[in-house]
Amino acid sequence: MERMLRNLTTVLLLALLALALPAAAQRASSAAELDAADNGLLVLSYHDVRDDVLEKSDGDAYAVSTQNFAAHLDWLSAHGYHPVSLSQLIKASRGEATLPPRPVLLTFDDGLRSVYSRVYPLLRAYNYPALVAVITDYVDMAPGRTIDYGYRPFGHDDFLTWDQLREMQASGLIELASHTDNLHHGVQSNPQGNQTPAVITRIYDPKAQRYESAQEYEKRLRDDLGRSVQRIEKELGVRPKAIVWPYAAYNQLSNDIAEQLGMPVSFDLEGRSTPVTADLHGLARLLVTSNPNITSLAFELRRNVNLDGTRALQIDMDSVYDSDPAQQARNLDALIERVKRIGPTHVYLQAFADPDGNNTADALYFPNRHLPMRADLFNRVAWQLKTRAGVKVYAWLPVLGYELPDAAQRAALGIQSPERDGMYRLDFTKPQARQIIKDIYEDLAINSYFEGLLFHDDGYVRDTELAQLPQEGSDGGRTQALIDFTLELRDSAQRWRPKLGTVRNLYAQPVLEPQSAAWFAQRLDLFNKAYDRTALMAMPWMEGSRRPQRWLDKLVVAVRAHDPELKHTMFELQTVDWRTQRPISGEQLRAQIRRLQAQGVRHFAWYPDDFIADKPSTQDARAAMSARNFPYPEK
Repeated sequence: MERMLRNLTTVLLLALLALALPAAAQRASSAAELDAADNGLLVLSYHDVRDDVLEKSDGDAYAVSTQNFAAHLDWLSAHGYHPVSLSQLIKASRGEATLPPRPVLLTFDDGLRSVYSRVYPLLRAYNYPALVAVITDYVDMAPGRTIDYGYRPFGHDDFLTWDQLREMQASGLIELASHTDNLHHGVQSNPQGNQTPAVITRIYDPKAQRYESAQEYEKRLRDDLGRSVQRIEKELGVRPKAIVWPYAAYNQLSNDIAEQLGMPVSFDLEGRSTPVTADLHGLARLLVTSNPNITSLAFELRRNVNLDGTRALQIDMDSVYDSDPAQQARNLDALIERVKRIGPTHVYLQAFADPDGNNTADALYFPNRHLPMRADLFNRVAWQLKTRAGVKVYAWLPVLGYELPDAAQRAALGIQSPERDGMYRLDFTKPQARQIIKDIYEDLAINSYFEGLLFHDDGYVRDTELAQLPQEGSDGGRTQALIDFTLELRDSAQRWRPKLGTVRNLYAQPVLEPQSAAWFAQRLDLFNKAYDRTALMAMPWMEGSRRPQRWLDKLVVAVRAHDPELKHTMFELQTVDWRTQRPISGEQLRAQIRRLQAQGVRHFAWYPDDFIADKPSTQDARAAMSARNFPYPEK
């Protein structure tokens, strides 16, 4: 199990270095596009430091050679970085001290013996402070016991001892953080047997065929973190002030428990640097992997991640689902293999069931309080995509379109519309409807691992509907009311999945015909301020255009009026002409993307992606939508 978690986490975390930053970072101004540390506190995350690390393809992707680590310390010193301690950071957050320019905190995870034998002598030579995060159960590991550490079994002699920790602490350079007592592993998270990080997972019991209750889950976290704090205090005489979450996986509850135990500082791996504020939860760290030399490290610190492009496939879960488990498994394998071969950055994965194709949710693919569950499938598929295909998974859910099973409730809570061509939507101005939708988003986050949300194209309100909403006006009052509700939905999910990215679908018509914004309560300028990306439906055939290329050119011009550098707008292409049900040729799709790229567009998605029928073909898809270097590296 430990090997599996380490391997999948290697895939997961290596991708963080190349993919776009979470919401706050993506909203950075041009002044914030300098070195990572210029934006606030830079935190570097190290693990093992050894003399014999291979320059490339070492068995342990987290290992750094002693020579390269020493070079890192040299480079930081020569380029104006100032290592700081956890205590300095806490004082600065309270307004009791000021951090020096370009502050950097060095952290070392897992409590490996090399921190004492290789790292500590160098830190003393440079007089650099550091934070060491220990798994207390591993420090107390009995002789003869081993754990699977990925590339080989690790035993007692591979981890720090309490005597070594006492010596390093006494130097004044080393402070200790908890890395949990024994939560650095995976637990079963669904009926299919997937293992996900223990801190964030409500364990599925296959014998009892049930999930861990909220009370059982909280007790497990509280007991473990309590043991960790007690062991550190007993052996070192001080309680840790920080928690480093295994696999960067945590939630609001785990942070709350940690803070109650005296650990108000927590760290993840979601980003590069963090502004220092009074709130020190979820501090971003840059994971140091693949034994980088100083050239590679400097490049990573200095590169402008805001220039990274998005390549997203929008996937129908209805095409994965099958009543036959064997066929469903084959469908999932086909999806994973296709995504691996294409190499996009993101998959927008349908979390709701829409078998009748009316664009609303008849059921959901996760346990929830309000709608039927067609299958407990979302968590499995999302985790497989992340760990086997190495992509970021965003959950694709309706904003308002939920067909509640109770007919009377559905009628009472639906939008009363004079329009006959609109889809069924709940009236979000009614408190009961509002709470139902928020519950659905929370239930998704409780039971699944994902990194963002795609708000479905059902998120509109016609100008003839919901007269109680403010007038659209120049300030976009109706649009903003619906935006505010979607952000409440995000917040409901973020209690259990912090730092979620957000994407919102937008019809092309409000962009091309600004007066029509009032007809739908949708505006590109307001969307781009509220969300990390706006998925603009750049679908000329859907809009009835006879000249698709010219239509796209016109759309780019209209978008630039609101997004001059095309930073936030994603162009989502159609792969099927729904009027004729014929696929758009791969040649046409590649030509569209080349044409848009030539005009400065760098964020793309498409829908649908038919992984069962291989349409568009994998060859065409990877040529058009791969985030890898070109030409595509055949294997």
